[in-house]
Amino acid sequence: MVDLSTFLADNPLFSAGFGLIGVGAGLAVLRQSARRGADLMKRQLLVSIEIPSHDKSYQWVLGWLSRRGADAIRAVDSGNKDITWVRRRIAGAVLPRHVAVQTSYKQHDNGSVSTAFTMVPGQGKHIFFYQGIFIQVDRQRNAKMIDIQSAAPFETVTLTTLSRDRAVFTDILQEAREYALSQNEGRTVLYTSFGPEWRPFGLPRKRRLLDSVILDQGVSAGIVEDVKDFISNGKWYDERGIPYRRGYLLHGPPGSGKTSFIQALAGDLGYNICILNLSERGLTDDRLNHLLTVAPERSLVLLEDIDAAFNRNRQQSDNAAYQQSMVTFSGLLNALDGVASSDERIIFMTTNHIERLDPALVRPGRVDVKVYLGNATKYQICKMFTRFYGAENEKLAETFAEKLQGHTVSTAQLQGHFVAHKKDAASAIDNVASLIEMCQGNK
Repeated sequence: MVDLSTFLADNPLFSAGFGLIGVGAGLAVLRQSARRGADLMKRQLLVSIEIPSHDKSYQWVLGWLSRRGADAIRAVDSGNKDITWVRRRIAGAVLPRHVAVQTSYKQHDNGSVSTAFTMVPGQGKHIFFYQGIFIQVDRQRNAKMIDIQSAAPFETVTLTTLSRDRAVFTDILQEAREYALSQNEGRTVLYTSFGPEWRPFGLPRKRRLLDSVILDQGVSAGIVEDVKDFISNGKWYDERGIPYRRGYLLHGPPGSGKTSFIQALAGDLGYNICILNLSERGLTDDRLNHLLTVAPERSLVLLEDIDAAFNRNRQQSDNAAYQQSMVTFSGLLNALDGVASSDERIIFMTTNHIERLDPALVRPGRVDVKVYLGNATKYQICKMFTRFYGAENEKLAETFAEKLQGHTVSTAQLQGHFVAHKKDAASAIDNVASLIEMCQGNK
């Protein structure tokens, strides 16, 4: 019998097959070693920061990246043919091959429409250069996961660079934050509730000057002084174990400047406004409490026409919108000053009919300051007249006020009259009869 080992060793076919197997195994080992080596180098040499879409800095970073891309495109399109790729990368440009568009749309009172388009890095990987460092941007969307707050697909932006350069992430986040805040500098952002979160409503508004809303003598100054005193005394409240929150109720007839004053006050303080509609469909006690708890920092919470939502003398069936909301009166009281209510909060409520409000709603702790804003007084009439037509027309302001003596007129009606005769103070006086007639017809 032929020795098996001798036969296999002398067989050229077997030797060739064994050799191929050996080569294949060797290549597999090398490939596996190379992959492990690459993974090891990646873990040792690279560092990443992941920013999920529900984090505040997510939009900040996308806006910051879009600005850099826009700056680079403007530089390239400027007509300077000597602009090179090196100059663009030194400028920190992000020039992705795939971009996504974010459109802002605004329709003006005259019917015209203005739009602005912002290009941000789309899904996938992009490279940019910042502070002499290459950084990879990887924007990914997980279609199978939904962001609970926004009901949108869950997204992440991952920034990757060398581990020795990890401190650059802090600089990027800080710069992105400062850029985002600079876009709203000198403006007031209005927030409305969307599910369990607050979202900006429209474009930021230009801040309204406080002296553009003329209240009766001393009223505006009194409210401003009280609010600023509250803001600057957080430690005092904390040391005495007093909940750090303040409630204001502005009441009076329609057109007396309640909402306008709140807007102007927010602008003067550098605050934003969170508008909460208690009659909103689907609003519950738990969601109301949550919204008041997570209101953006440096914001005034505004509950307009509070009597329309809760009126103990009104049948629920009289208002279909009321039935759409599931907020209970006790739920509102608990949200304002219950055990789970939040601190560091300023709430403004407005009403045209304070007599309709339940006393439990306006007691101290829920409403700390009540201010009546009535129809225009002689002081307001004269101040508004000189604001529209100049301080040199004080005598004409007195004449105008005398013609309105004995008649009831709101500041909103006065403003409308002045706007109609904005170019001629004498015309405003000559046509005061039309203003009186309009006021009488609106009673």
